[in-house]
Amino acid sequence: MATSVGFDLDMTLADTRSGIAAVYDELSVRLGVVFDSAAIVRRLGPPLEMELANWLPAGEVAAAADLYRAIYPDVGVPVHTAMAGAYDAIAAVRAAGGRVIVVTGKNRRDAIGTVDVLGLSVDEVVGSVFGAAKGTALARFGAAAYVGDHVMDIEAARAGGAVSVTVATGPYTVGELRDHGADVALGDLTEFGAWFAGWREREELR
Repeated sequence: MATSVGFDLDMTLADTRSGIAAVYDELSVRLGVVFDSAAIVRRLGPPLEMELANWLPAGEVAAAADLYRAIYPDVGVPVHTAMAGAYDAIAAVRAAGGRVIVVTGKNRRDAIGTVDVLGLSVDEVVGSVFGAAKGTALARFGAAAYVGDHVMDIEAARAGGAVSVTVATGPYTVGELRDHGADVALGDLTEFGAWFAGWREREELR
C-alpha cells in the first residue's frame, strides 16, 4: 500500500510564529506601517500577499512582499522551532517505507531554509501553493495522506486524492476541522504515529 505522506509546514511541522512576528515587526520599522504581528500569527495559512492586503493599499503589497521575503531568511528562519511530534511523525512514515513531501504556501527558499534549520528529514519541498493548488504536487508525489492545520489543507488533500489529516495546532479546533470535512482531526502531531499505524493496518485488511 502507498505510505508516502505530505505535510504542511507552518504550524504543522514547524512553529514559525516567533519568526514571522519578528519579520513583520522589522517590516513595520522599515515601512513605517503598524502591523499587529500577534494577530497575524494567530491566523497563519493564507499566502503572504493576502495578509499584507489587510494592512496596505493594493499598490503597495507587491513591494512589501518582496521586502518581507528579503528579511525572512536572516530574521525569521533562525528562530523557528519544530512542532511537538514533528520528528516522530516523519520517522513513522519512513519506518513504514514511505517518503515525505512538504507542500506549503511559504516560498520554496524559506521553506527549505526552515526544513534545513530544523533538521527535518524530507524528500521534497514544494512552496508557494495554497489550498487546492497543493493537490498537483501531492498527486505527483503519490501522497496517500496530507497533514495540515488549516481548513484549506482539507481542500488540498481532496484535490490530491489523499486522506485529509488535520492537527489543531493552527487557527482551528479539532471540532472545527471535523466540521469542515477533515477525514481525521488530531490534537497535534504527537497523535499522528498511533493514527498512522492503525490506518495502515486497516488499509492492509481491505
